[in-house]
Amino acid sequence: MTIIAGQGDATVSMTLLWAGPDEEAPRRAPGPKPALSLDAVVAAGIAVADAETLAGLSMRTVAERLGRTSMALYTYVPGKAELLDLMYDRAHAELSSDPDPGGEWRAAVTSWAAGLRAFCLRHPWVLQISYARPVLGPHEQAVLESLARILYGAGLPPRTLRPVVASLFDFVRGSARTAADARLAATATGVSDEEWWAGRAALLGRVAPDFAERFPYSVRLAGEDATAGEGSSWERRLDEAFTIGLDVLLDGIEAARTAPEGG
Repeated sequence: MTIIAGQGDATVSMTLLWAGPDEEAPRRAPGPKPALSLDAVVAAGIAVADAETLAGLSMRTVAERLGRTSMALYTYVPGKAELLDLMYDRAHAELSSDPDPGGEWRAAVTSWAAGLRAFCLRHPWVLQISYARPVLGPHEQAVLESLARILYGAGLPPRTLRPVVASLFDFVRGSARTAADARLAATATGVSDEEWWAGRAALLGRVAPDFAERFPYSVRLAGEDATAGEGSSWERRLDEAFTIGLDVLLDGIEAARTAPEGG
């Protein structure tokens, strides 16, 4: 399920996203000054999403976590759409804005990518929110800013900067999504990846006995798994794929960085 961010009241969302820590959020309901805070509501929303995915997120479930009624939340945020924007941005606050201070560009990008991937796996619900229309909050923006700062410092040609940034975000989020899906599949079905693949391989051998002849390079590719062997797991293989794939991508960035102008 993909969710497009920014579907609530744009003025309210942007105001709440960029409000300073000492600014009190505008009250959205009459009555005595409440005991909750916007920070508490957003933190509860993140906790619900971490535990139940976005399928379990509603104003009611957030209110229940806080021990309140749904109506109490509307003092702080007008609805689920605006809350989701705030949750998405606030979750990104845990990422470092300086992933490898003083390091050379390749190590810094590696640290940035590893940090973002780990963050996405801690909060897999963020992967359900499309990056096509960013939330445009300060914490989300800081993640982009840190990568842009590293790449500008690396001296990349201007014409390659935006494509490189997009490629890195796509690669990291894609890798995290595959790993998150693998975890979800095992949890949802009660069958581990190893059991699933072993069962399907046996069936494939029966229903398509000529599989190896028809798809020799696919078979060869499976046999050359760098992480295969005793004690390996599907998640470990995905981690290895991320590391090797990122190295290849960084090699390409290095080639672009050192290429003669106009070449």
